[in-house]
Amino acid sequence: MKNLLIALAVVFAAGSAAVAQTAKTSGPALTFKEETYNYGTVKAGTKVEHVFEFTNTGTEPLIISNAQGSCGCTVPEYPKQPIKKGEKASIKVSFDSTGRVGMQEKTVTITSNATGGPKVLYIKGTVEQAPVNTEPEARPMEKPQN
Repeated sequence: MKNLLIALAVVFAAGSAAVAQTAKTSGPALTFKEETYNYGTVKAGTKVEHVFEFTNTGTEPLIISNAQGSCGCTVPEYPKQPIKKGEKASIKVSFDSTGRVGMQEKTVTITSNATGGPKVLYIKGTVEQAPVNTEPEARPMEKPQN
């Protein structure tokens, strides 16, 4: 029984060490606080902005070489300088809903030297048609001519 307990303790310790090693990423690592932002419902023509916060959880400096929106209506702003290990930074994404109606899901693809390849962020929500003014234009009354 004593040998069985010792064997189980050794197996448990080895398993715990393996998990601890895989949790620590060698090289740069991009870890976002959130990868999807739902802006809810907005009227067409509204500009939505959101800041995606992230941390370099790796062991080397992180360099973002590009951030590309899925269309011209989605524009990201990203840090151009290296982000040191443990350092926090952010990517600001602007979405212009002009000319768009219905459910929208846009992406921003982040290209960097982080392990795991490109990272994709999502910004989504519903765009409602802006109300159309149906009232006739108010005009001053003309005076009758005598």
